[in-house]
Amino acid sequence: MKTNTDELQVFVSVIDCGSITAAAEALQQTVSGVSRALTRLERKLDATLVRRTTRRLQLTDEGELFLTRARAILAAMDDAEESIARHRERPAGRLRVDAASPFMLHCIVPHVKTFAALYPEIGLELTSNERIVDLMEQRVDIAIRLGALQDSTLHARSLGSTRWRVLASPGYLAEHGEPRDVDELLRQRLIGFTAPESLNDWPLRDGRGGTFVSITPSVAASSGETIRQLALFDGGIACLSEFMTAADVAAGRLRPLLDHALADVRLPINAVYYQSASMAARARAFLDFLAAKLAA
Repeated sequence: MKTNTDELQVFVSVIDCGSITAAAEALQQTVSGVSRALTRLERKLDATLVRRTTRRLQLTDEGELFLTRARAILAAMDDAEESIARHRERPAGRLRVDAASPFMLHCIVPHVKTFAALYPEIGLELTSNERIVDLMEQRVDIAIRLGALQDSTLHARSLGSTRWRVLASPGYLAEHGEPRDVDELLRQRLIGFTAPESLNDWPLRDGRGGTFVSITPSVAASSGETIRQLALFDGGIACLSEFMTAADVAAGRLRPLLDHALADVRLPINAVYYQSASMAARARAFLDFLAAKLAA
């Protein structure tokens, strides 16, 4: 039979404390329990490690040899436990994050340098998918999802929400004019999504009590980033989330339209992941960091 760490700890404690009674007190065990553990260890090794007399304990040659090895094993275990504790305190390891291209480009990529400076031991792997990915199949640790979440076994953390804006470039508006109401908007060149169809329902009050207006795109694309580029290059009017267009609006590259008719519809932003103790520290570090950036 193989020895175990409890037996090694008993043996080392008996030697360090000088007696079985003192070792039992230090280990908060019974004297008989410590004595049995020591005897069991010697039986497993088929060797006498300690000569017991009424006055003191004396190590045999085999005991001297085994004591050195036992101390090394226990020290190595302490080092291993300490390294794990340090690992938890200082997040480290690989973290795979997936998000739709617009969110990745506008909300994650600009902050990677800062995150790397704060957590140099976390290695980020970033992937972009316009559709929902299977975390297990794609080996993804965290996926950022926009919109209402479907029921699943995944854990989720809310990162906030973003508003929709109807926008066009100054060049397009100079050529086609600025729509003053929803009816005029629907006669313009509109840029929409190929799928899902629900993204072509724009959050506009139509004057008849409705909150959404269904548009028929003149040109459609599968990615919000492609739609943004089309709008920037005077391709038409688009309805896009604020997180990906705020900088364009601030710089004058895009102009918001029909704000008076815009319904305050929010697009939820959530992170989903499988609960895993091994990645908990680095996942928490990333999500706390990202949440703070989004809030700002």
